[in-house]
Amino acid sequence: MKHLAIIIPALALAACGSEPAPAPEPTETATPEPVSSLPAPDQERFSAIFASNCEGAEPVSTSVCRRAMGADEVSCEFGLGEDTALRHDATLAVNEDSTDWVLVDAKDICTEHGAHHVDP
Repeated sequence: MKHLAIIIPALALAACGSEPAPAPEPTETATPEPVSSLPAPDQERFSAIFASNCEGAEPVSTSVCRRAMGADEVSCEFGLGEDTALRHDATLAVNEDSTDWVLVDAKDICTEHGAHHVDP
């Protein structure tokens, strides 16, 4: 009888564990917005973008571009010609197919630096 008192609860516990778990219900997941993976341009890339937009401008001598994580715009400071100071500002934006950067307000920036704006 003593053994029977131990076996019955053990069988009851074993039977409880043998039930199949309910199938999880499918949940909808939101698709995240695509984030541009372009890194902020280095000095060489910024210089090329500036030169292709501003015909006749002095060449970029130094530049620093900063981008907030995932942002579609980059803020750049740059110097022209012999100048090693970051005296000028420009904003770059991701192009339509998210493959490169384009100069925002290129016409105004080129005019400010005595150059002619060229549509790249």
